[in-house]
Amino acid sequence: MLRSPAMAPSLRTTVLLFFFLLAAASSFSSLAQAVGDGIRVLSAEKRIDLTGPIVKVFLTLKVQNAATGADASHVLIAFTPAEADHLAIVKATRAEGKRKKKTYIPLPVSPADAATAAPNGARLYSISLPSPLKPAETTTVEVFYVLTHSLEPFPAEITQSESQLVYYRDSAVILSPYHVQEQGTYVKTPSSRVESFTRVDPTSRSGPDVKYGAYSNQLPYAYSPIILHYENNHAFAVVEELVRKVEISHWGNVQVTEHYKLKHGGAKHKGVFSRLEYQARQSISGASSFKNLLARLPPRVHSVYYRDEIGNISSSHLRSDSYKSELEIEPRYPLFGGWHCTFTIGYGMPLQDFLFESADGRRFANLTFGCPLLNTVVDNLTIKVVLPEGSKSPQAVVPFETEQHLETSYSYLDVVGRTTVVIKKKNVVGEHNVPFQVYYEFSPMFMLAEPLMLVTAVLLLFAACIVYLHTDLSIAKSQAS
Repeated sequence: MLRSPAMAPSLRTTVLLFFFLLAAASSFSSLAQAVGDGIRVLSAEKRIDLTGPIVKVFLTLKVQNAATGADASHVLIAFTPAEADHLAIVKATRAEGKRKKKTYIPLPVSPADAATAAPNGARLYSISLPSPLKPAETTTVEVFYVLTHSLEPFPAEITQSESQLVYYRDSAVILSPYHVQEQGTYVKTPSSRVESFTRVDPTSRSGPDVKYGAYSNQLPYAYSPIILHYENNHAFAVVEELVRKVEISHWGNVQVTEHYKLKHGGAKHKGVFSRLEYQARQSISGASSFKNLLARLPPRVHSVYYRDEIGNISSSHLRSDSYKSELEIEPRYPLFGGWHCTFTIGYGMPLQDFLFESADGRRFANLTFGCPLLNTVVDNLTIKVVLPEGSKSPQAVVPFETEQHLETSYSYLDVVGRTTVVIKKKNVVGEHNVPFQVYYEFSPMFMLAEPLMLVTAVLLLFAACIVYLHTDLSIAKSQAS
């Protein structure tokens, strides 16, 4: 039986459509498999803390694996490109038990494989589960992350008597690579002065709190942009550069020197600054400025000093006990938006509080990472750990990704120089203030090097004096024979 020519195009169209759908299905299947096919979010709650200069987000996800499918060993979370660029730290825990017996197990978080595609440039992070999630099983994952430089001052310039208003941009629904059945977003601002906020029904507000949701049956990678415009007069203290030098001496002391380059990262100050008005009405005039900072130092510090380019600054207060030390510092002038200042903090610490010996015989210094100034962002942090002369095989163990290299430092009476471990990290916040260790090998014989040099120098001096005293340098006339 012959087929009519009119049927040929229709057949070709059907075949092409079949292959197109097959390719699309294959592409969708590979993407779904990449993000963990079978996982869905039963409920999600997002709480955004905007009460300070740094944005803190708490995300609670109740996830379930499909009844038919493979075990799930990880859960993915998504960030927009802007969030990923300002992401300082992300942590995750898994809640186990109920009520008073509930425990939280820390979970490793790392960027997902670059081959895992996501629409609109979204960045994926993988949360590794301690035990695979069986089919039809559910678990609760709690995520905490910090965003820096995410508050945009508007207006960008204000006078001394004006309050600071900022913009914050986010999404009413949670950006997730999974289907989300039920979710809600809660935003907390510093005060009830909220100039405006985007409404995505249902939306409600009560004083400083704004609630978005609940929303149901959101597709993967759903996004609903929102903007909040509100008052935030907290100190936007930004440390543009911090260089901390830690010198370890086996003679019983650890000397720390910290060089700060600080600025006010909020709305820039315009007009003329009036100190008289500032002193008379500090709660109104210069509400967004700050004139003091609090540094939390290790316990039992001694020989504390605080100075700038001019010299020592006496307007500082140290409160110390066996558990902690707090140093309240005041720059020479209050800082308004866009203003800068540089200063140095130095102090000593007992060696026995920080130096220990490992099981393999190596010594290690247990120090604290991050910045001691509270509620600050450090754009560039450099920590230099100067080991005693003669130290070998140094190794720094930091619980997050950093840049590390070695260099040589020289001090008094050094011969070959001191090995220095240099650690660098960008975008550092208070959550980075955790212990880290620097391991190294050291022979006690090297402790005799400097005393022997001093003794040798003194002996040579005495020998030179003896030779000088017994040498006749006078000029006498020769007698004729």
